[in-house]
Amino acid sequence: MITIKRTNSDDIDFQELVKLLDLELQERDGEEHSFYAALNKTNTLNYVVMAFDQNEPIGCGALRAYSHDTMEVKRMFVPLHKRRQGIASTILAALEIWCRELSIKKCILETGKNQPEAIVLYKKNRYIIIPNFGKYEGVENSVCFEKML
Repeated sequence: MITIKRTNSDDIDFQELVKLLDLELQERDGEEHSFYAALNKTNTLNYVVMAFDQNEPIGCGALRAYSHDTMEVKRMFVPLHKRRQGIASTILAALEIWCRELSIKKCILETGKNQPEAIVLYKKNRYIIIPNFGKYEGVENSVCFEKML
C-alpha cells in the first residue's frame, strides 16, 4: 500500500531520490542538462510529497510558489523499477490537494520533450499544454503545462 508523507527539501529520502532523478535527466538531456539543473535547485522547497511502499521511498514531487495563486510542480520522480503503478499520479494528486488547502488556483510545470512518459502522465491527469513560461520561454526542448484547480 502506498503512503504519502508531506515534508520539505531537508528530507533525506527526498534528497536521495532527487540524486537519482538528476542522474536520469543528465542522461536524457545531454548538453542541455546544466541549463535545467540551474532551474531545479531543491534546497528551499517547503512543499514536498514523498510516496512510500512500507518504508521504501518510491517517489517524490514538490511545489514552488510561482505567484500568489499559482504553484509550479517540481522534481516529480519515481524510480524505474516502480513505474507504471500509478505512483506518480498519486503524488501529483497529493500535491494538488495541498495546493487547494493553500487556496492555490493553478498548477504549472515544465517537462522536457525527452521525457515522453512525463508528458503522458500530465495529459492523463488533465494538464493542458501552454506556451512556455518564465525561463523556459524560447527553449525548444521544454513543454509547459497548467491545470486549474
